[in-house]
Amino acid sequence: MSSKSTNEILSPNQAAQMLMVSPATVRQWAAKGKLNALTTPGGHRRFRMSDIKMFAQEKNIILNIDSDETFSILIVDDDSQFSGYLAELIPTFDSRIVVQVANDGFEAGKLVHIFNPDMILMDLMMPSMDGFDTCKSIKTDPDTSSIRIICMTGYGSTENIERIQSLGAEACITKPIDEDVLEQHIRRIMV
Repeated sequence: MSSKSTNEILSPNQAAQMLMVSPATVRQWAAKGKLNALTTPGGHRRFRMSDIKMFAQEKNIILNIDSDETFSILIVDDDSQFSGYLAELIPTFDSRIVVQVANDGFEAGKLVHIFNPDMILMDLMMPSMDGFDTCKSIKTDPDTSSIRIICMTGYGSTENIERIQSLGAEACITKPIDEDVLEQHIRRIMV
């Protein structure tokens, strides 16, 4: 598990919880330029931990940090409805989980260096850069090779599962996803 680093990326809800204000207030501060924000390729605001800490220090706000450890998961799936469902579900497994979503392998390649996830939950069959290519790229890069990868697929053939595991994925879960099985895999990696 990684400790909360200054380059960690937070959602408006997470930033609001830390600053003990509403997400709407955080969005207003960002819109007015009072709080630095990043914008994802999908148009969502994200906040660097370092910016949250600096803002809190300037405004004499004591941050609400229950634990200084988080577990970050990057969800990679071209089905935005499904990835949105996972982004809401997964943090219910453990309050320390922070999630970010990428809609394809190329976006995942960018976010893996920005978000610095502990784990990637990735679909195998995506257009352009599929899960096989994405997994291989992540596992052969010394900067990202330690990231744990679990794949998901609606095509759970023995060949696909063996191939993705040979590229470095720890497991391959078949769709539709069994929430209990997913939680067990995530908890095993979080330990």
